[in-house]
Amino acid sequence: MLSDALMDPNSTWARLLDKLQAPFALASRVYVSWVFLKSGYLKLSDWDSTIALFEYEYRVPLLSPHLAAIAGTAGELVFPTLLILGLFGRISALGLQAVNVLAVVSYAHVLYQEGFAAAIGQHYFWGFILLVLAIYGPGPWSLDQWLHRRRAGRA
Repeated sequence: MLSDALMDPNSTWARLLDKLQAPFALASRVYVSWVFLKSGYLKLSDWDSTIALFEYEYRVPLLSPHLAAIAGTAGELVFPTLLILGLFGRISALGLQAVNVLAVVSYAHVLYQEGFAAAIGQHYFWGFILLVLAIYGPGPWSLDQWLHRRRAGRA
């Protein structure tokens, strides 16, 4: 019966989809990380404009504009780099999730206006990917898994 074949975890379909887990996790890590790496690079490439944005446009709670610019830029460069490598993958995904949430909070006065549905939708999409990576981990093609296998081989 077709439904039995589709539900059987040992079916051909299930085995095929299982083989796609590693490249899918890697592609997810690279996609979401690339977005934040580009943003961090742009901030670094014109630091005066970055400071001005944090002083006059972004409304980061609790931090001075200068400290917020440094922390935001560092988060957009460090967490994605670690996530692409799959090193401290779950922690990196959660850290990048925090950067994403802070970006939405700091720019909510613009993102929640009419006409910005696509922009806020992107943040939700990135947040969803980051939650999946935090919950399921960075996948088999990651330094986390490589280090785990290496440690297990020594034991």
